[in-house]
Amino acid sequence: MPRQLRIAPSILSSDFSRLGEEVTAVANAGGDWIHLDVMDGHFVPNITFGPPIIKTIRNASDKVFDCHLMIAPADPYLSDFADAGSDIITVHAEAGLHLDRSLQAIRGLGKKAGVAINPATPVDIIQNVLDRVDLILLMTVNPGFGGQAFIPAVLDKIRAVKAMVGDRDIDIEVDGGVTTETAPLVVAAGANILVAGSAVFKGGTPDAYKKNIDAIRSAALAAQS
Repeated sequence: MPRQLRIAPSILSSDFSRLGEEVTAVANAGGDWIHLDVMDGHFVPNITFGPPIIKTIRNASDKVFDCHLMIAPADPYLSDFADAGSDIITVHAEAGLHLDRSLQAIRGLGKKAGVAINPATPVDIIQNVLDRVDLILLMTVNPGFGGQAFIPAVLDKIRAVKAMVGDRDIDIEVDGGVTTETAPLVVAAGANILVAGSAVFKGGTPDAYKKNIDAIRSAALAAQS
């Protein structure tokens, strides 16, 4: 039985001048989770936002806040992101020396733990932490900017992770270049959580967001069935 398909709009592509309204709009438009791309200008070449912003928008929706930390080091800030209202906290396998410790710390804070890997990182890096994670995020672009083109070579990695996970209770998430064209590919490969930024927020209105989310979901569900 396939895992539940979820669409997670990334607020990286939203209008930051009305961020709370944008979160509410995509939640009402059918977004299942709210994806929070946190960047530090060090681990990735961009700076976005931190715990204070997440705390400010937490009351804009009761949807799951899916916090993707593209920062190094991450460990000193885990409690801050937990306190801000994140439900899932994902750290990059490449961002620290002690991945197992980081994942234990996230779960110790009462949050679901995720691990992310970049396009060039072998999937073997997560083999020994599978029993520590609730979510595995595969980057389908190189992290740091929204609106990049999907990297098709990652499809083989999604298949490899799906086989590695087996019957464990772990979601497989993809982030980067997800559109109505690429959504069926990643779902057929084994992903069930689709992060979409530009493809959701194009059009700039709540009606457009609903049409965009519905189109991605329909394309993905067709591949899942």
